[in-house]
Amino acid sequence: MVHFGHANSLRQAKALGDKVIVGIHTDEEITKHKGPPVFTEEERVKMVKGIKWVDEVVLGAPYVTTLEVLDQNDCDFCVHGNDITMTAEGVDTYHLVKSANRYREVMRTAGVSTTDLVGRMLLLTRNHFRQGSAEYDIEKEAKLLKIQQLQSRLGSSNMGQDSAAKSPWTGCSQFLPTTQKIIQFSDGKSPNQGDKIVYVAGAFDLFHVGHLDFLEKASKLGDYLIVGLHTDPVVNSYKGSNYPIMNLHERVLSVLACKFVNEVVIGAPYCVTEELLDHFKIDIVCHGRTPIALEDGKLDPYAVPKTRAIFELLDSGNDMTTERIVERIILHRLEYERRNQAKEKKEIEAFEALQRQKQTHKAG
Repeated sequence: MVHFGHANSLRQAKALGDKVIVGIHTDEEITKHKGPPVFTEEERVKMVKGIKWVDEVVLGAPYVTTLEVLDQNDCDFCVHGNDITMTAEGVDTYHLVKSANRYREVMRTAGVSTTDLVGRMLLLTRNHFRQGSAEYDIEKEAKLLKIQQLQSRLGSSNMGQDSAAKSPWTGCSQFLPTTQKIIQFSDGKSPNQGDKIVYVAGAFDLFHVGHLDFLEKASKLGDYLIVGLHTDPVVNSYKGSNYPIMNLHERVLSVLACKFVNEVVIGAPYCVTEELLDHFKIDIVCHGRTPIALEDGKLDPYAVPKTRAIFELLDSGNDMTTERIVERIILHRLEYERRNQAKEKKEIEAFEALQRQKQTHKAG
């Protein structure tokens, strides 16, 4: 997958130099070493190109990064997070560039991983929601029985829901947002005098190529694009089940990482109001071709912009939806479960070996 954790690594990488080139592994390489990818290589290339800190993308990067690859792309060094990535044979994928002192490390974003997101989809959990007095609580105990029953039927592990029994890098499902993180992701620029301001709103859950294509088209209708993000309870009211898969704070960072987006309204009202339009001086309001749910089954959320004749339906030309991504996961459930279990086993073994090396070094 491509999520805000990856975007945060790329943001940190950009701060280490002047140009960021991202190597993308093929579907074949990922399947061999990690298990089936959620997004195809074409989708992943497009998604990574859409991240604001990326300058260039190269498809077909080898799973073990070599010095030849760095030289071919005129790179001074390679950057990765401070988690261990290994081949199917258990080899550190960055051992060559580390030995040559052409490796730099950035902090992995705690609380998010593909493993965890896949787990949320498979187990239909809601403990990632942020609402009411329990906004920052995991509420694991309240959901434990239901999850155990699901696991019994699915034959699965906790899939990233229990940090105590998981990999030190992919186990925790609690993401704690900070204003600093939002500032780091935001470009901090206000619209210029006379700029045409475009507004779109939605869930933008599991940010994907459909969202990316829609936002690119919306951005071309004006000079400054504002995205309104609905709260978790609001999204759940019109999507149902355990949607959104990603909570509001996670979705904020996912959208802010997109190079077509200038600003995000956190917890935007479902109905676009006169006050919102006037406050942000919005010239155009857009919505995609997905169905528009009426508020309380009665109110058109776009009634006000329609009355002002500033509403426009936009066809992104892409039929990808969050639901289709979840369908992919469900369809390949057993493969993903095997992938996650094998990946976490390797990571735990690597972590324990690293700890033993540190202890030996101290003793020596």
